[in-house]
Amino acid sequence: MTNEELRNSLLRAPKNGYAEMTDEQRKAMNDYCKRYAAFMDACKTEREATAWTVEAAERNGFKALVPGMQLQPGDRVYRNNRDKSIMLAVIGSAPINDGANICAAHTDSPRMDLKPNPMYEDSEIAYFKTHYYGGIKKYQWPTVALAIHGVVCKADGTKVTVTIGEDDNDPVLVVSDLLIHLSADQMKKTLAEGIVAEQLNVILGTEPLQGEGSDLVKLHVMKLLNEKYGIVEDDFCSAELTIVPAGKCREVGLDRSLLGAYGHDDRVCAYAQIESMFSLGTPKHTAVCILADKEEIGSVGVSGMKSQAFDTFMQDICDSLGGSLNRCFENSFCLSADVTNAFDPNFAETCDKRNNSLLNYGIAIAKYTGARGKSGASDASAEAMFHVRKVFGDANVQWQTATMGKVDQGGGGTVAAYMANRNIVTVDAGVPVLCMHAPMELVSKFDCYTTLLACKAIYEA
Repeated sequence: MTNEELRNSLLRAPKNGYAEMTDEQRKAMNDYCKRYAAFMDACKTEREATAWTVEAAERNGFKALVPGMQLQPGDRVYRNNRDKSIMLAVIGSAPINDGANICAAHTDSPRMDLKPNPMYEDSEIAYFKTHYYGGIKKYQWPTVALAIHGVVCKADGTKVTVTIGEDDNDPVLVVSDLLIHLSADQMKKTLAEGIVAEQLNVILGTEPLQGEGSDLVKLHVMKLLNEKYGIVEDDFCSAELTIVPAGKCREVGLDRSLLGAYGHDDRVCAYAQIESMFSLGTPKHTAVCILADKEEIGSVGVSGMKSQAFDTFMQDICDSLGGSLNRCFENSFCLSADVTNAFDPNFAETCDKRNNSLLNYGIAIAKYTGARGKSGASDASAEAMFHVRKVFGDANVQWQTATMGKVDQGGGGTVAAYMANRNIVTVDAGVPVLCMHAPMELVSKFDCYTTLLACKAIYEA
């Protein structure tokens, strides 16, 4: 055997996904990415993603699961968890005790939330005070066009939805930054100190109401909100209002090979799960899609992956099918579909290039995430990694491996550990992302498309 034959048979030789892509595959990829971009434009919060998914699920034959419902293979059910997260299932032909094939993603993203008493006026400028949610670089958020999304529960019990800054005729909001001419002291600070959390105050207006009195700019802004939404200042204490970047998902690069948007982490994996779930017939094993909330702050709360909401959903399915939840979980497999960092040559020193994911090389499988000594990682077994490798190989899904940067550089986490804690074999995999947690993140169209194919392969395994 020649050295070249040995090389081909023994050594890895990953290729850029475009190298062998057919025109038919390219069209399917671009069509999929257009649908994904529309989803991103409509869903900038977990509430919006949940509402969108409920509506789409019902159009695709899914029905709300209620305890005691009689289920049979091919049935399509979902559960809306308090309008903040959602779980869907397509019942398989095999007994539920044989396990389910699960894909889990999250639809919350780093942002700025309004404080409970957010509105104030200073020097005749009205502001909202914010408390950032998840891991952000605070210096990235000033001078960016911002929108407000969320809900307000008014004193009379009615709930109103608020969206300002997305329509072309809407005003946008902004956090100010210091002009370069007066930044001598600011520029000496570290990036972490240049903008601090209490400076992330969103400008609402500067025009006072006519007449006498104090806080006339604040009063003017509150009057505008009251006229449009019927709210008063006390209603902010029972509101969930979020400040996110304004604008649509856009193609990036002269070749249009990337998509730029706020919140690819992790709605890029969530949408792949949704669309692949909708395309299923009757799978062998029950297929389950989880779109969780609160991943960016530790998966806590009633809508996070640590809650019992998922267990209750699965218990109701097991009860309807005459199965055991514990037996189902121990025979199940979960793909924790969350993004990873794509190698960025501008910051090559942060990564081990031999073990980092690359743009356009397909969905990235991460044996472990965590930080430093694998702290907080699920750390999938060899057998679990083989299962994913085989499923993707059988379905001709291009994949690569990934780790989250150099060992002591930092790290990250996903919902994988919380699924594994339920005695479910779990592996992380997702789309490589540039500029993760920034107001605009970048992903490759090719990697988005392979993630769709990967989720479908897991569901059909």
